[in-house]
Amino acid sequence: VKKCCDILNDNGFNELDFGKSWNLEPGCSYYSVPFGTTLFAFTVPREINENIIFHISSAHTDYPCLRVKPNAETIEKDYLKLNVEAYGGLILNTWLDRPLSIAGKVTLKSDNIYKPLTKLIDFKRPIITIPNLAIHINKEINKGVELNKQTDLEPIIGMLNDTLDKEHYFINLIAEELSVSADDILDFDLYIYNIDSGCKLGLNDDFLSAPRLDNITSVVAAMNGLIGFEEMRRQNSNENINDININLIALYDNEEIGSRSKQGADSSLTSILFEKIFHGFKLNSNNLNNSIVNSFHLSVDVSHGLHPNHVNKNDPTTIAKINNGVVLKLDSTQKYASDTEAIAAIQQLCSYYDIKYQKFVNRSDMTSGSTLGSIASSWNPMRTVDLGIPLLAMHSARELGGVTDQEELEKLIKAFFIHSK
Repeated sequence: VKKCCDILNDNGFNELDFGKSWNLEPGCSYYSVPFGTTLFAFTVPREINENIIFHISSAHTDYPCLRVKPNAETIEKDYLKLNVEAYGGLILNTWLDRPLSIAGKVTLKSDNIYKPLTKLIDFKRPIITIPNLAIHINKEINKGVELNKQTDLEPIIGMLNDTLDKEHYFINLIAEELSVSADDILDFDLYIYNIDSGCKLGLNDDFLSAPRLDNITSVVAAMNGLIGFEEMRRQNSNENINDININLIALYDNEEIGSRSKQGADSSLTSILFEKIFHGFKLNSNNLNNSIVNSFHLSVDVSHGLHPNHVNKNDPTTIAKINNGVVLKLDSTQKYASDTEAIAAIQQLCSYYDIKYQKFVNRSDMTSGSTLGSIASSWNPMRTVDLGIPLLAMHSARELGGVTDQEELEKLIKAFFIHSK
């Protein structure tokens, strides 16, 4: 979210305080960050009228990983370790034997009790790892080993020596990194991440291998689509764009754990946003209700790609292959929020702009994870399509996608913002 804010600032978007009323100007672009981990950014058309609608592209900012517990310090035979818990549905064994780092938020004492000082922290270097047990000691390891989230995933951070405070070594490390007093640290919200760099791979650089493709791929596409629209508008390319909608990106936190938080999609946060925007236009609630039901939402999240070693895990006929284009996701239980009219509209948009697309459904005897599409559309009913790029190794510490698919996704979201009717 911080990186997105920097990019939006560089591209002329104006920051709004989510806790205050807004006065919005036609032809301007804005963003707001409620609670620090969710971001909304939108463009206002040059002319405001009571028939205005939203074109929304949403994604999520969180990813499955390990979270550091409050009393983090543990020691075993002079090995310094951290007490952690699983966040989301991560593939546990992919986190073993990797160089890992830590990032997140730290809260400090302040003059205002109800507003502690918050600082972002990112160690940006490998400081911990979770080593595997050698095959000589665990001879059954290649038959499959179930990892215990409490005992098997505690990362090693160092060795005890005479200079370390064994009860506060982690807090002291945070204080040193932030150049603050350890006594001023009240709490933290810190997560472990795979510090490996992403890369292209394959005979023709077909694939993109990187941590956190779920869901940075969608965040990047949403950002580039909105900024691309704004660049075209500022160049006065009126013949190429339809500047009649509110184009909005919504980047939510906590999707990986169900979105049920104040900063998640399963809350009234988006409804409050809509109201603030319409009040900023001096339009009434009646106008807003009409706008919502006539608006369009792309819920952008990754999809399951066909795994060549496990073809039988897919539907026999409706499959998503890497580098075959954007995936339109369908599910009869509405875990993916799509209906035939909305799907057809996006198919026409793809055909108009020559964007590759494909469809995905689960095997009839299997279920898949849900997205924020159905959740968001239950709060604000509008036409919604769940879509994204196909991945292999989804929720691994390192995932695999296709370069072409990412390019097609970015083309689609930009076209969605540019083409209004």
